[in-house]
Amino acid sequence: MPKLLNLLIGAGALAVIAASGNWAERHELQTKTEGLRQAAAAHVLGLRGLVEKHDFLPHAAARHPDVQDLLRTPRDGALQARVNDYFADLQATTGAAALFLVDRAGLTLAASNWNLPSSFVGQSYRQRPYFEDAVQGRRGIFYGLGLTTGQSGLFIAEPVRAHGAILGVVVVKISLEPLQATWMRGADPVVLRDSRGIVFLSAVPDWLFHAIRPVSAADLHWIAEHRQYGNRERFYVLPWQTESRGVAPGFVVHTTVGGRRLDLLALDTPLPELGWTLTVTTDMKEVVQARQLALMLAALAVALLLLGVLYWRLREKRFREQRSARIELERRVEERTRDLEEAHAFRKAMEDSLLVGMRARDPEGTIIYVNPALCAMVGYSADELLGRRPPYPYWHPDDQEKHERESADALQGRAAPHGFESRIRHKDGHDVITMVYTAPLVDAQGVHRGWMSSVVDITAQKQAEARQRDQEVRLQRSARLASVGEMASTLAHELNQPLMALSNFAVAARALAAQSAPPDMLAGALDEIVEQSKRASEIVKRVRAFINPKRGHYENLAVDGVIAHAVELLKPELQQAGIALQLSLDAGDTLVRGDRVLLEQVLVNLIHNAMHAMQDRPRGRIDVASRRVDQGVRVTVTDAGPGIPPEQLEQIFAPFFTTRPDGLGLGLNICRTIVEAHGGSMSVENPAAGGAAFSFTLPIAP
Repeated sequence: MPKLLNLLIGAGALAVIAASGNWAERHELQTKTEGLRQAAAAHVLGLRGLVEKHDFLPHAAARHPDVQDLLRTPRDGALQARVNDYFADLQATTGAAALFLVDRAGLTLAASNWNLPSSFVGQSYRQRPYFEDAVQGRRGIFYGLGLTTGQSGLFIAEPVRAHGAILGVVVVKISLEPLQATWMRGADPVVLRDSRGIVFLSAVPDWLFHAIRPVSAADLHWIAEHRQYGNRERFYVLPWQTESRGVAPGFVVHTTVGGRRLDLLALDTPLPELGWTLTVTTDMKEVVQARQLALMLAALAVALLLLGVLYWRLREKRFREQRSARIELERRVEERTRDLEEAHAFRKAMEDSLLVGMRARDPEGTIIYVNPALCAMVGYSADELLGRRPPYPYWHPDDQEKHERESADALQGRAAPHGFESRIRHKDGHDVITMVYTAPLVDAQGVHRGWMSSVVDITAQKQAEARQRDQEVRLQRSARLASVGEMASTLAHELNQPLMALSNFAVAARALAAQSAPPDMLAGALDEIVEQSKRASEIVKRVRAFINPKRGHYENLAVDGVIAHAVELLKPELQQAGIALQLSLDAGDTLVRGDRVLLEQVLVNLIHNAMHAMQDRPRGRIDVASRRVDQGVRVTVTDAGPGIPPEQLEQIFAPFFTTRPDGLGLGLNICRTIVEAHGGSMSVENPAAGGAAFSFTLPIAP
C-alpha cells in the first residue's frame, strides 16, 4: 500500500510540473498573439495610408482639360509636352513612382518619366488588368512587375470620361519597396501575399515570389497572360511547416532563414479591399524559455514539498523509535544508538541534497555550518567559509555597507520575517541575486545557539522579470501608435460632414452674390458658413476631449432637445433626398449627463446611415424615437432599407468594417465609442417590419 501511495504522489508531482509548463506556455503565447494583433494593426494602417495618400491622383488627373484634349488629339506635340510636364510635377510633388496616360487601344500617350530611357511613352499596356477594368468604366487596382522597368509597384487606374464617353485611362504607380526595406530592418519577418497566395512583399528576400500553397493551372495561365510577375512561370511553395497550438487565429511556422532554424508565431490579417493578406511573425524563443523556467520552478517547489514531507515522516519515525527505546532502554541501547546514527546520516544527506543554501552562525556572527548548495552558490568551499566572521568573502564590494547593516539586524533578531533581497559576488566574479530568510537557531534544550539562514538563488527570476518589463514597454508603444491612428481616422470621419456643408453654403453664397440677391439671403448663407465652421471647430475640440477626458465639456442635457437640433441640421438633406422623418419623443424633461456636440454627432451619423440605406427607395421614412427605460433614456433610429444581413450583425460596429464601397468603416465604431464614453451602450437589430433599427441607451443624470 505505501508503495502504491508513493507512486500516486510521484505521478501527481509530475502532473503538477507538466501543468505548470503548459500554463506558462499558453500564457506567453497569448501575450505574443496580442502583441502580433497590435503590430498587424499598425502595419495595416501604414499600408492603407500609403494607398489612400495616392488614391486621388488618377481621379484628379483624369479631369484635367489638357489630359482630355490629348486623348482627342494624340498627335498634338505641344499638348503632349504640357501633359508630360503636368504628370512629372504631380509625380515629384506626391512621391508616386510614376503617372501615365493610356488611350483606349492601350497605347501610352504621356508619362511622368517621358524623358528617361525607361519612358512609358509609346508602350502598350492593353493586356494589364487595371487597363481592362478602367476602359470598361471601373476603377482598376493591380500589383505586379512593370512591363517596361521590371520594377514592382501598385497600379491604380481611373477612366477618363468626357460627356459620358470613356476617352482613355490615367494610371498611377506606387512603389512599395521603401516599405519592404523597412520590414527588412525589423527583427521579426513580415510577409504580404496576393489573393492567389503568392508572396510579393517580404522582409525575407528568399520568400519572395513563393506561394503559401500550390498555384493552380488556371491561376498560372492568368498570371502569365497578364505578366503580373514578369516572365516567372513557376512559384514554389514557401518552406514553411505550420501547426496550431491553440492560439487561434495565430499559428506556428517552422522554417529556415539564412541557414538558421526558426520557430515563429504568425498571425494573418486580410485586407479585403486590396485582395491581400498580411502575415506578421515573432520568435517563439521566449515561449520556450517561459515553459522551461516554469518547469524548473515547479520541479523545485515539488522537490521542496516532497523533502518536507520526507523530513516530517522521518521525524515521526524517530519519535516512535525513541518511545520504544525508553520502554526497552536496557535491552536496546545498542540498537537505538545505531538507529540514531542512521537517522543523522540520512538527515545530513538530505541537507546536502537541498537546492536551497543553508548557513548557520553563532550569536557573534561566526559561520558554524554551510551546506553544499550554499558553497556552489558563492563559489567558496566549506573550509573557506567555516569560522569566518563579517565581512564574508562573498559580500559584493559595491554593497558592503548594506551587507553590514543587514548582518547586524539579523544577529540582533531584527531580520525581516518575509526575507530580504541581497546581491552577492561569486568567487569567479559574476553577480548572484538571492533572497535570504533568517530564523533563530534553538537546540533541543531550548537554548538559543545562533541564527539559521536560508539563501535562495533568484537570478533567473530577476532576468525573467526584466524581459517581461521590456515586453510590456514594447506593447505600450504599439498601443500608443494604434491610438494615434484611431484619433486621426476619427477626425477625418467626423469633420467630413461639416466640411461638406461649408462647401455647399459657400457655393450658395457665391451664386447669391453673382445674382445680386437680397442682402438678407446672402447674410443667411454666410451665417450658415460661420455656424458650420464653429461646428467643425467644436468637433475637433470634442474629439480631443474624447481622447483626453479631462478636456471634456459635460453638462446636463435634455435628450429630446439634442434630437431636435440634430434633425434641424439635416433637414435640407432630408428634403433634397425626398425622405420623411417621423419623431416620437417621449423622454420629456429627463436629463442625461453628456457632451452635446458629440451626442448630436452620434444622431447625425445614424440618420445619415439610414438615408444611405434608403437611397434606392424614394419616398421612404426614418423614425426617430426616445423613451424612458429603467434608469436611462433609450433613443432608436429606424429606417425602411434592406436591413443588416444576419451574418454581419456581430461585426457591424468593428473598425474599418463597411458595406458601402466609399465608406471608411469608422462611423458606427465611433458612435459606439462615444456612447460607451458616456456610460451607455449601443445595439442594432432587424425589426420584423423590415429595415434596421440602431439604438443607444444613456444613463439618467444624478
